[in-house]
Amino acid sequence: MRVDVGQVEEAAKQLYIRALKLLPPDVKRGFDALARAETDATAQGILGVMVRNIAVAEATDNLLCQDTGIPIYNVTIGRGVEVDGVALKEAIRRGCERATREHPLRSSVVHPVTRRNEHTSCGRGVPVIHFDFSGAPDTLAIEMVPKGSGSENNSWLRMAIPAEGVAAIKAFVVDCVLDAGGKTCPPTIVGVGVGGTADLCVHLAKVAATRPLGSRCEDPEGAQLEAELTAAVNRLGVGPQGLGGDSTAFAVHVETAATHITMNPVAVNMQCHSARRARATFTPAGVEYGF
Repeated sequence: MRVDVGQVEEAAKQLYIRALKLLPPDVKRGFDALARAETDATAQGILGVMVRNIAVAEATDNLLCQDTGIPIYNVTIGRGVEVDGVALKEAIRRGCERATREHPLRSSVVHPVTRRNEHTSCGRGVPVIHFDFSGAPDTLAIEMVPKGSGSENNSWLRMAIPAEGVAAIKAFVVDCVLDAGGKTCPPTIVGVGVGGTADLCVHLAKVAATRPLGSRCEDPEGAQLEAELTAAVNRLGVGPQGLGGDSTAFAVHVETAATHITMNPVAVNMQCHSARRARATFTPAGVEYGF
């Protein structure tokens, strides 16, 4: 299958807009689950306001949140897909710029030193574009994640040592959630990376944070950590917007990688309650949008 980069450009544009306006169904179900289990009256009220905000935004074709975030595009290329990689990256960038200029969206992207804003949601190294490969025949998938600063500012890395064991991982995650408090606009999805190198560990935490609710870590040890940490985090009492309650996190997600015998990195990255993402899947039949 040969990919039309013109279609990719249009999809990159549409994905940014869709991600900012439509909340994935799994996150909506996550709100329902938290609301059923919440025992604090104030927290129940805050969850209700959040749900109402989502409904109004979608009904009026408005943004779920004013923060348009750092644009991230995750590209997965299947077997038999023919595409010019450089042209693909350029098309994604053009689509991102068009979304910001034509919609229009607030650009949240600036130069790190001068703070100059080009008003395109693009800059050096941005949009962030990751490439991966799959065995799916004749399929190209592009996932778009607008990562807001409220969640991204609450990111941590610790280069733990093996002698500290799993207890150090758990304590670090709990401490990070407490440190974040209400700054991440909870309830959150807490992404945890364990293992790899420093940079891979942080990337794993981001992958975990942006996974759909209801998914599980493919590593059984990681899946066990997810269950234990989700229960622990929701006993902390941080609650929605940090104002108390049981609903601190929709879930804790974990991703793992092999690491060196003398180290055990652990990283945390969070998604706020508006856990936005959108997906376009290219096949010989055309382009299909979803989450």
